[in-house]
Order: sequence, then C-alpha cells, then structure tokens
Amino acid sequence: MNEKITPVITDMKVIPVAGSDSMLMTLSGAHSPFFTRNLVILKDSAGHTGIGEIHGGDYTCESLKSCIPLVVGRSVGTYRSILNSIHKIAKKSDEDTGEGIQSLDISKLKFVIKSEWAIECALLDLLGQYLELPMCELLGDGKQRDKIETLGYLFYVSDKKKANLPYLDESDSLDPWFKIRREEMLTPTRIVEQACVLQEKYGFRNFKLKGGVLKGSEEMEAIKALKKKFPNGRINIDPNGAWSLAEAIELCKGMQGILTYVEDPCGPESGFSSREIMAEFKNATNMPVATNMIATDWRQFYHATTLKSVDIVLADPHFWGFDGSVRMSQILNDWGLTWGSHSNNHFDITLTAFAHVAAAAPGTPTALDTHWIWQDGQNLLDDTPKIKNGYLEVPTLPGLGVTINMEKIMKANALYKKLSNHDRNDAEAMQCLIPNWKFDSKKPCLVR
Repeated sequence: MNEKITPVITDMKVIPVAGSDSMLMTLSGAHSPFFTRNLVILKDSAGHTGIGEIHGGDYTCESLKSCIPLVVGRSVGTYRSILNSIHKIAKKSDEDTGEGIQSLDISKLKFVIKSEWAIECALLDLLGQYLELPMCELLGDGKQRDKIETLGYLFYVSDKKKANLPYLDESDSLDPWFKIRREEMLTPTRIVEQACVLQEKYGFRNFKLKGGVLKGSEEMEAIKALKKKFPNGRINIDPNGAWSLAEAIELCKGMQGILTYVEDPCGPESGFSSREIMAEFKNATNMPVATNMIATDWRQFYHATTLKSVDIVLADPHFWGFDGSVRMSQILNDWGLTWGSHSNNHFDITLTAFAHVAAAAPGTPTALDTHWIWQDGQNLLDDTPKIKNGYLEVPTLPGLGVTINMEKIMKANALYKKLSNHDRNDAEAMQCLIPNWKFDSKKPCLVR
C-alpha cells in the first residue's frame, strides 16, 4: 500500500528585487530612492508555485541561496521539518552582537530578520494550494476574520530636490495620493493633509506618525493637529526610541485621550536596557506602549513581559516567522495584551502575507502597519489585495491566493542589478541635507 504524500518541491529560486521609494524621514535618516527585497519562488511536482518576500540585501540573499539544497526534493507537507533543518545548520554571524535593534541600528536589522521565513511563506503557499485552503486556515486556530483593520502610516518627507538623487517624480500623477507622497511634508499642516489624502484613497480611520525626525515637542504638535482633525481616530507615534526617558515622560504625560499608544518612546540609557527604561516610562505615564524593537525574539519577549515593559507587541512575521507571529498573538490574547505587526518597505507579496497572518490572529489586534501605501502601484502581483474603508482584504483562494507577474518581477530584478549598493543606507540622502551627518540613536535625524 502506497502512502499518499504531499507534492515534492522541484525548484527554488531566490530573486532579489528593487523598487522606488520616497524621501521618508526616520531616526535613521532619509530613505534612499530605492529599496530592496528578496523573493523566494518554489515549484512543486503538482505544478503549483509558492512565493515569499523578505528583507533585501546581499546577506539575506546569500543566506536564502544556501538553503536551496535543504528545500528542493522535500515534500511540501514536511515544511516544519524543512525549517528545522535550516535552523540546525544556521550559524550566528560574527557581526551579530545580539543587541538586536533596541538602538535602531539599521545595519543590525538583517540579523533580526530571519531569511528562512520567506521560505516558510512559500511552503505554506504551496501547502494551502495542495489542501485547497487559504494560508490563514493553516495558521494557529485558523481564520478569525475576513478583513484586517489597517492604519495610515504617516511620514515626514524631505524635499527630494535637495538630495540630487534619482527619486521618483509623480508630480504629474492624476492620483492625489501618488502625487503628494513624493512632496516635502515637514509641518503639522502638511502631515494632516497627508492623512486626509490617505483617508480619501484608502479609508483609514487610524494613523501612526513616524517620529524621531524633529524635536519631540514639534512632533507632538502634529499629533495634536491630527487628533483635532480626526477626533474619533486612534492616533499613535513611533520615535524609534529617540527620546530620553525624561523627555518621553514630559512629552507624553497628559496625552491620554490624544495618543492611543506610543511605540518605542525611549531606548537604552544609563546602563539600563530599553526594556527597563520602557517599564519606568509606563510607570510614570500610564501610557500604553507598543514595540517592534525591544521584543524581537522569545528571550527578549520574556524579559519585556516580566518587566511589564509593553502592552502591544508588533510581531512582524519576518522577525518571528508566520507560525511564530500567530503563536505570539495567541499568547498575548490569553494574557490580556495586544498583538499587531510592524512593517518595512515592501512589495505586495508581503502585503498579502500580512493579511493572512493577521486573519489568523485571535482577539482584537491593533490596526496593522503597512508601508505598502508608499509603494502602491509597483505591483509584483496580478491580483494585489486592496485596502478599502481602512481594511485590508484577505484573499480567499488557496494558499496566499494571489498570482505573481514574472515580467514585473524580472523588471524589479533588473533595477536591483543596476544598484551599486543593495543594503539599506539612510545616511547617504541625509548627508545631502546635513553634511557629514551620522546616525545617533538619541538625536532625531533633523536635530543636529
């Protein structure tokens, strides 16, 4: 008697890709004209194609390529064993200090992102197609919701003309959002205008402002202006730990009713870790705190929860894995805490994956981050999920439920090959604005 097995993986391709970005401002500096990602494309013996997308750069690309012999020839149904075999041979880089990103050193992000999660996504895509089930039905306790509440991710944007770099110009676009997202926006008035245009296009009810750019007091003026314009909206800010503990307390005390939560308001200082400092911040302000910086693995999460440092863990599946991110959502729900997901610059493959993970998260997740609104229009899929009325749709077809467009992928790969540097470097554009600018985790990028 022959035992029925799932299809066998016959091919694995790793394709690095690039897309255009705006001159978005963060604590790390200014986004470059281009961002990079790595795609994994699996083929199986049943004729199905599985896809995954993750962080860009040569380090991640080479890590993925080294996994090919551990994936090809294996049965799709053994995806957990495949991932386990990858983990067993994985070696820690000599450059990895174990600090993670609690000080937002972007050069260390590649050690927090785990390349194999792109493989996990592609494997789950294949398994879902074999079982004729959407990917979210294979995660946790299965599908919990049909659509995902999503927030409008607001950024300060610098004047690209000052940088003399090849930023995309959409000044002639007929789409109001596409046109404004490439323009300079550095004042409360313009941040509110950005939010209004986003609400008109995507229907967002909630907003998060990326801080760590101007003085904290100036950024809080933008928050107050947003709350005045959207009195029923949940308004949040993420300065990426740029503020000292004392400044964070001063800025956030009395902001209840205006700020719904604050994400990573302060970082390590005076010999204390971010987890200890954030616990002190919470004690002083009673303000709910979210993070994607101080709880990026299970060991960090243990210490963060022991100290009661956070209320909301933004468990990006590219940090935690798809199974791990949903497992985190289950734990948080059982403990009376809140799950969400952080994002980075990404294409619509990641947008789709986020939809499935959030669809499987129990309880009431916080509105999801997504950078997709800044990349919208650079689709690598023929059937990109839509964001309507502030909600991201969850595909209903088997697996991820979407179809890749290889012509567009190869065009994005050609752009990648033209770039002299494939790693994220937010200092280059900043140095066009402020000569000799250097990253400082305790100084907002425009405060020098």
